[in-house]
Amino acid sequence: MNESENVSFRGSDADSQLARTILRLREMVLAGEFSPGDRISEAPLAARIGVSRTPIRLALERLAHEGLLEPYPTGGFIVRKFTLDDVWNGIEVRGLLEGGAARLAAERLVDERELDALRRCQEELDAVGEPTIETFPRYLQINDKFHGEILRLARNETLKGVLDRLLSVPLASRDALVSLQTKFPESLEIFIVARDQHLQIIDAIAKRQGARAESIAREHAQISRRALEVVLAHTEALGSFPGGLLIKI
Repeated sequence: MNESENVSFRGSDADSQLARTILRLREMVLAGEFSPGDRISEAPLAARIGVSRTPIRLALERLAHEGLLEPYPTGGFIVRKFTLDDVWNGIEVRGLLEGGAARLAAERLVDERELDALRRCQEELDAVGEPTIETFPRYLQINDKFHGEILRLARNETLKGVLDRLLSVPLASRDALVSLQTKFPESLEIFIVARDQHLQIIDAIAKRQGARAESIAREHAQISRRALEVVLAHTEALGSFPGGLLIKI
């Protein structure tokens, strides 16, 4: 694809088509419609999704940038295989980044009213309570908004971009923790700890206690490891989690 074709493609409704193609392809990969090591060819995929090869090519490049795909030596891409170490390392790095965001939020807070949106998010989470199958989508949306507010308060777009990319790693994201709530008896204990950590993070930011906010946020990320360890004890459930089938146990 030459430069003029690229400009033409991106110049109209193509941006929204590309966004839909990226979303659809990501869903297919995470749902296990391709096995780890499978080579993905543009033409069959374009026919399957019902778009031209241009958005397919750009979507494949995007997923490779996210880490779900990797380049094939003779061209194209293959589905990446993940190990448990990849997942644990991803959670560890997420903790470092989210801890840094919480520290910056505390250190850069100017006015107490800046925390109003973060507190409203927690109130909404409390109103939903422990997630069920029915309330899970709503809980997940609010939980993401809560963490997004911390990033907003951190006032660091570079950190946000790096964290967004990391969250694409299967089961390294906080979504895995929330998904657990609807499945296993251990979920209530994890839910209670996670809620308490949210409250402590808010308190630490409000008091401009950067080091404390960072420490709690790092612990909060690590609770995802505990959640996934529970999942691994029920190996038959791993495939029901986005990206679970890409992980080599």
